[in-house]
Amino acid sequence: MGSVRVYQKKQLRLDLLNFKQRQMYELGSVGVATVKERLAASQGPEDSPAKPLRKGYAIWKTKQGKGNRRNLTLSGDMLRNFEVRTVSEKRAKASLTTRKNRIKGWANQHIEAWTVFSPKNAAAVVKAAQKVIEAMKPRLLVERFLGGRQR
Repeated sequence: MGSVRVYQKKQLRLDLLNFKQRQMYELGSVGVATVKERLAASQGPEDSPAKPLRKGYAIWKTKQGKGNRRNLTLSGDMLRNFEVRTVSEKRAKASLTTRKNRIKGWANQHIEAWTVFSPKNAAAVVKAAQKVIEAMKPRLLVERFLGGRQR
């Protein structure tokens, strides 16, 4: 089965997803949330402190009352628009929703990778996946016993 976009005219439509796609959406949402938490804490892709801002930009950002750390939250739009956009049974893809924020995200990606999973992010997604699998176990056993689809 192909992938399904989880939005329709800027509105999420989760009712169109089958069971496996919904689970992938949940895992993708966990991954996006952990990445956002890492970025809000000004951490880089290896859970170490993020690269420092350029001197002039750090001064300007401090005058705006936003601090001088690289946390991608000057206006808050970019991280607010970073969400799960496409889901299939095997993967969930997250991206920025608006063209303006995609350009800003692309520029920030060249400074320091931010749309990647750090070791802590990956561990959080694995933990969430284990919970999903534990919740699926009873259902899988019943399907096999009653002659459900086998692959």
